[in-house]
Amino acid sequence: MGRMLDVTSSVLASTVMGWRGASGSKKVVLPAQRPILFDREGDAECRLVREALTELNLDADVYPMPEGGDRYAAKLRELSGGNSIPFLYDPNTGGKHTGADAITTYLYRRYAQQETPKPLKASVVNVLKSRLATRVRAGAGVSAIPSRPAEELLTLYSFEASPYSRLVREKLCELQLPYTLINLGKQQRADVGPANARLTLKPYKPLPNTKRSAFFDEHGDVMVPYVRDPNSNRGMFESADIVEYLLSEYAL
Repeated sequence: MGRMLDVTSSVLASTVMGWRGASGSKKVVLPAQRPILFDREGDAECRLVREALTELNLDADVYPMPEGGDRYAAKLRELSGGNSIPFLYDPNTGGKHTGADAITTYLYRRYAQQETPKPLKASVVNVLKSRLATRVRAGAGVSAIPSRPAEELLTLYSFEASPYSRLVREKLCELQLPYTLINLGKQQRADVGPANARLTLKPYKPLPNTKRSAFFDEHGDVMVPYVRDPNSNRGMFESADIVEYLLSEYAL
């Protein structure tokens, strides 16, 4: 689809989901080790898990499992004993959880000491909304395309509801490129809006001692998506440039 339609449909997909996965907790403390998530970008239940990760301000190592792709099927079976996704393994506790309800319940109880908020539960209504969001995106991020593997995990700075970040996550999934997901959800009113039009009249400053402040110190602003590829020593903003790079570097 054309670029304008691509972005518009991604905005609509976030709207369908009520823009969940835009805000990040200010209270959750990052664990010593990142959980590992086996995920399919366009899968309805996987989307609910990624929303929860953003809302909890948790990062994860993501292994894409698109339809028709089996690059990490053996790794999934080794950890889970099966083939079902979403599947989350938490090396901090040894916890292994399959399905959106089990995963989000675990994440909220473990890292927020509370039950999963109703909008993030894998209820019939929420799953149907998530399926609709996939339809809006015409199935992008669901099926594998021929690609070569990456030796090291890429790093994606993102948050779930970001329409531009979604375009990059879809391509990472289709290309079966595993990545470290760094969630930069919005934590204050001044974070709301694009980098050039935030809801503040003062010079922008993220909350101190956060992932957003560390990103700001390194780059001079906070914008997503941002991808760092250690395999080529490249780092870049702008979803269109990132998608073009991923295709040129990894698609066959």
